[in-house]
Amino acid sequence: MTRVNAPRLSLPEKAERLVVRGLAKVPPRVLERVVVRRAVNRDGEHLAPEIALALAALNRLPGSDFSTQPLDRARHQIEAEAAVFGASYPPFHLEEDLELPGPGGPVPATRYRFRAGEPAGLVIYFHGGGWVLGSRHSTVSPVRFLAQHTGCDVLSVDYRLAPEHPFPAALEDARAAWDFAVAQAPGWGIDPARIAVAGDSAGGNISAVLSLDLRSEDVRPCFQLLFFPVTDLSAKSASYAEFRDGFFLTEAQMDWYAERYLPSPAAATDPRVSPLLAPDLAGAPPAYVAVAGFDPLRDEGIAYAERLREAGVPVELAREGDLIHAFINVTAVSRSAYDATLRAAVALRRSVVGAGTASE
Repeated sequence: MTRVNAPRLSLPEKAERLVVRGLAKVPPRVLERVVVRRAVNRDGEHLAPEIALALAALNRLPGSDFSTQPLDRARHQIEAEAAVFGASYPPFHLEEDLELPGPGGPVPATRYRFRAGEPAGLVIYFHGGGWVLGSRHSTVSPVRFLAQHTGCDVLSVDYRLAPEHPFPAALEDARAAWDFAVAQAPGWGIDPARIAVAGDSAGGNISAVLSLDLRSEDVRPCFQLLFFPVTDLSAKSASYAEFRDGFFLTEAQMDWYAERYLPSPAAATDPRVSPLLAPDLAGAPPAYVAVAGFDPLRDEGIAYAERLREAGVPVELAREGDLIHAFINVTAVSRSAYDATLRAAVALRRSVVGAGTASE
């Protein structure tokens, strides 16, 4: 049993969790009748009714914008939101806490295996939170989801956070996690040819950059799963203006993240910060890029998938039009989010298993 513990919830947070759990039990047809007015984006996509209802409640909570909070409070808030909205799971067959050797000291990580037997492969997962917030706990629900639905071991990594450790510390820890996993894989019963990388938001950014950095290595990721990734901090696409506020992730919060992650504004044009600006994406591993229809990061995720395709990289772009940023964290309360995350898991398993078959 992993020693990574959930945060203590306040009474209002506990009440919010009860409401959210109740929302999950409401039939979809009832929700559609209750939520009469739903946002529509420029592509004519409607926000999922359960997401619209959850946003309406969340946006009314005082102090819900973490970018206005002290850093320690902001970090607690994202952990608490994960506990409120995340799915609950029984103990897995394996939940192993590890400390990986890293350039800045030990890198905490947890390895999950859903059931006994030989795993299909290994997924190294990097959590979201703008390189400033988040942890293995805030992403425990989607990580367990992937482990259960892919049959892969999942190694969830707690890389160093900014502003204490700005760019490139997170990337250095990601590379250390990769090297550790490659060395350990045979002992875990895993073919190193079946190792994929995955992450959401800032973690998607880390996965994309790591995938590019490893192109010339003997052992490279067989697949990259990018959930609503940050791909360009140097510019703001049209979706920033369309979803500036009111859809969970805001423009102001992205500015807050960038100010803390970047050692200087000029670093935003570094391809290891903004992989969309990399001069050449050829040779990157096959990719699945999932974007949400109501997300400031939607357009840059689409642009990155298009650039991968232009470079000859096999890529599947999943446009989840009725969802918001961080939808993988709400699979317990949104059928639409559950289905979108399951599609990604199926693609991940198919690619990992195929990669192992090709190497034999």
